[in-house]
Amino acid sequence: MNEYLLEAREELKRLEHIIFVSLKYTRTVDVILNALHRMVSTFDWIIEAFLEKAREEGKVNTLPKSPALRARLVGELYADDQQLLRYLCFYTFLKTLLNMKQQKREEFRRHVTLIVELENNTTAEIKIDNLMNAERYMHKILQSAWEKIVGKPKEEEDEI
Repeated sequence: MNEYLLEAREELKRLEHIIFVSLKYTRTVDVILNALHRMVSTFDWIIEAFLEKAREEGKVNTLPKSPALRARLVGELYADDQQLLRYLCFYTFLKTLLNMKQQKREEFRRHVTLIVELENNTTAEIKIDNLMNAERYMHKILQSAWEKIVGKPKEEEDEI
């Protein structure tokens, strides 16, 4: 079993705790930012798992040091997998959110919002509901990566 995917699963558990426990009691933008960092960290582990698989298959000898270059390499190695490429675009979007200018709105309330100024005078608003949807999406991403790297769990193979 791939230890990188297990680490990704642990990061996902931490993300769930942030969203369903920490945000419930501490409605601040800092908690939202922490959740976004956990999502990026989960992606980093998944990307590492894909690179390890590629190394085992002899597709790559050396690995880049920067996370952005690692993600690009995974995109190049699995260029025919459109679903994985969409996931990598989401990863890039998350990293962009964390690196752009940020503002806060309605802290300590139900509708706490992180506002990020993107390029071309557009903004992204991250709220609790967005985070919950992104968390479910992260589960799909991890499940997809698990199936591509490790294979389907035994129970699912019997049902098919």
